[in-house]
Amino acid sequence: MFTARTILDVARGSDARVGIGFVGEDQGVRRITSATRRIGLEKPIIFNDPWRLVEALSIGDIDAAVRGNLDANSTMSAIKTIFSLKRILRAALMQPKKGSIILLAPVGVDEGWAVEDKIEFINLGSKFLTNFNIEPRIGVLSGGRKGDKGRHPIVDKTLEDAEFVVRHFAGSGLDVKDCEILIENAIADRNLILAPDGISGNLIFRALHFLGGWRAIGAPVLNLEKVFIDTSRAKKSYIDSIALASAIASMRK
Repeated sequence: MFTARTILDVARGSDARVGIGFVGEDQGVRRITSATRRIGLEKPIIFNDPWRLVEALSIGDIDAAVRGNLDANSTMSAIKTIFSLKRILRAALMQPKKGSIILLAPVGVDEGWAVEDKIEFINLGSKFLTNFNIEPRIGVLSGGRKGDKGRHPIVDKTLEDAEFVVRHFAGSGLDVKDCEILIENAIADRNLILAPDGISGNLIFRALHFLGGWRAIGAPVLNLEKVFIDTSRAKKSYIDSIALASAIASMRK
């Protein structure tokens, strides 16, 4: 089973230098540093400016970065500018109270709209899971059942995109399934779930995390050579995100 404990076990003993963005009182900083020490992780380096955090990552002053509670737009802008990225592809690691982690993408509202992005999400997400010795099982969601075709142009487009993506991976060796709009089946059977677009992906994330009580560990930027973990400012603790950053960085050394 792939859980937050799996990630922590990989992270323990890692000497990766992790930076985290944090704006707030000194007590919050002390909570982060003391908690990481308590569970056997290296003390993170605190940054209060997104550009300095991303710059430190780019020049190798740190091995991995976690956004923490820094502003999302400023941080994503810094990543795009400093690393010369045209777009950012993030996938969120989410774990139910009892069960294994799933990888959900896209989760940024401006991500995953083109079929090329969907294909890249599957390629990069599958590689991510494989690095943790997890066999990828991909579920591609759309805006309706196949029988709903013709009811609305947007629904039709999502159905066509899903069919195209599944055909693209036929014979590739990857287990890619068209799950239509049946997210309940996808979550029960798949460990990489591809939403129709970034808006629906973000809504799924919020429903699972804020309403369903799923753990949101963090969202790695998949199309970045360096390790950057995006996080929600609403998280009460960033320890699992720091562990994720440390684990990925240690596997890349």
